[in-house]
Amino acid sequence: MTTLLLHGLGADRRQPIDLLSSPVRASCGDDELIIAPDVRAHGGFLEVGSPSDFEIDRLAAEVAVTVRDQVTDATGAALDASNPLTVIGISMGSAIALRLILDDLLPIERAVFIRPAFDDRSLPDNLRPYPVIGQLLIDAGPAGVDEFRERSVFQRVAAESPAGAKGLLSQFTAPDAARRAMRLVEIPRNRAFHGDAELAGLEARGIRSLVVGAPRDPVHPTAIAERWAGALGAPLGMVSARDEGQAHQNMMVGQLVGRWLHHARQV
Repeated sequence: MTTLLLHGLGADRRQPIDLLSSPVRASCGDDELIIAPDVRAHGGFLEVGSPSDFEIDRLAAEVAVTVRDQVTDATGAALDASNPLTVIGISMGSAIALRLILDDLLPIERAVFIRPAFDDRSLPDNLRPYPVIGQLLIDAGPAGVDEFRERSVFQRVAAESPAGAKGLLSQFTAPDAARRAMRLVEIPRNRAFHGDAELAGLEARGIRSLVVGAPRDPVHPTAIAERWAGALGAPLGMVSARDEGQAHQNMMVGQLVGRWLHHARQV
């Protein structure tokens, strides 16, 4: 079997590998093929391209090509419905994972959506800090962090979650952040789906799913996780807030995902 891991906005493939590779192998076996590509303008994917390249369906299509190539290289066989994937996405990765399913880009049997941040709105309030960061990076480079700290869009996040605020500030120190700033401007304008009926279609197709949420996370609101879970007909697993310690949240995510994968493979 193969598990596909997808990272969040501004992160890279190491994020889900560090968080999830151990629980995936513990639940699925040491022979599980784990694929974790870098999305356009992240990590080792150096090309930025044009604004239209950051449409969520295009990002998903690029991921699908990479996955098919890597599966063929690793197994010597083309990816098909006889060897369906498990996909696990974090934040932006959840949106891309969902589009992979909805657009029938890969044969997927199970899906885990961790701290989803996108819904059926373009640039919802929780994602508004990212285009601001992106424009400041374009205008001033990493030094734009000082101006961002003064913006109300940052201060609202900081008042609710210091850890969430720290995550936003890290965008200014990400590798090659200024050259890749378009990703922060364009990706939050995407819709992950077009109404709850789209999400409901996964269960009808026999795709089992899990949604993972966390409290007091203004960038990844619990309300969005609840909406995904409700429309999907999926369980919602809650983990601790990042402000209670990132390591503790990571441990809870790993345990929750590992248990669900183990159970899903038995059904």
